[in-house]
Amino acid sequence: MAISRRSSITISLVAAAGILAGCAGGSDPSGGGDDAAPKISFLYSPYADYAPFFLAEDKGYFEEAGVDVELLAKGGTSGETYQLVSTNNVTAGGATWGAGLFNATEAGASLSVIASVSRVPESGPNPAPFVVAADSGITSIEQVAGSRVGIPGDGGFGIYSVAKALEAGGLTLDDVELVNVGPPETGPALVGGSVDAAWSIEPISSSLESEGIASEILPIDYHAGTELGALVFSTEYVDEHPDAVVAFTAAYLRAAAELEAGGWDDPANQEIIARYTELPVETLTSLALTEQDPTGEIDWEDVHAQEQFFRDRGTLEYEGEADVESIFRADLLEQARERAAELGS
Repeated sequence: MAISRRSSITISLVAAAGILAGCAGGSDPSGGGDDAAPKISFLYSPYADYAPFFLAEDKGYFEEAGVDVELLAKGGTSGETYQLVSTNNVTAGGATWGAGLFNATEAGASLSVIASVSRVPESGPNPAPFVVAADSGITSIEQVAGSRVGIPGDGGFGIYSVAKALEAGGLTLDDVELVNVGPPETGPALVGGSVDAAWSIEPISSSLESEGIASEILPIDYHAGTELGALVFSTEYVDEHPDAVVAFTAAYLRAAAELEAGGWDDPANQEIIARYTELPVETLTSLALTEQDPTGEIDWEDVHAQEQFFRDRGTLEYEGEADVESIFRADLLEQARERAAELGS
């Protein structure tokens, strides 16, 4: 097993430049075909969505692929991730599709999309459910009209998911009162009555249900298959060290394939994922999980639908489309798929 280089830190925009500048500018060789490719610093959220990256680090897949990787736990938003990556303060990161990425793309930020990170499953338990307060008396989505609904801001997946949930009941965002509530504050907000319903996410949503604070009123169908996140690299790094990017992505895809093939049931894998997510194994194994595609494929039709949603919301800073597909490095993803097959054989 490789020695973990995980840094459990919370990164703010104010401190990031000073703390992380060295991570992107190191001189450790990658062995992935580039001469002296610097260490790859990767920003992740401490959720099970990032499980393939945790396995790739702790099980030595990055090292075997020939790249030196440092995993950095983030506490900021996806918009902050895009800013940190595009300014080369960190090499890469995972973040949700949303107004931040679309605006950054149109502004010409130094960002390259390499692969999908996760998506909502087509069926089964919902990893990011719409929930209502247990004492709200709400039993159907139609009854949410006129209620106060918690969302984690106006530019990301949370509000998009809420809009899709309301749409299932013939409602729109204009039919409710939106209240900014971060995921950790969802429980207190529901208990205190400041919101009647809210978007939530695992493991918080399972906790809310087990404690009798909230319940789901919809099956997963309303946002099934939604693209949740993208693997993005600094374009400067991609241009200088494409082989290292391919090697990193190949190790990630290898781990994703392992999980899809039953790796979630492996106690050793569970221990690794539990450590990074800071959850007991018994909690981790009871959660609704997102999907990680071992091919890294991106559903661009869904991505464009999300861009249109934010355009209609007025949260985009440009006219027309951002042409986010123009920053997608399909060539590197294809090379990574081939390399992943070699590494896993």
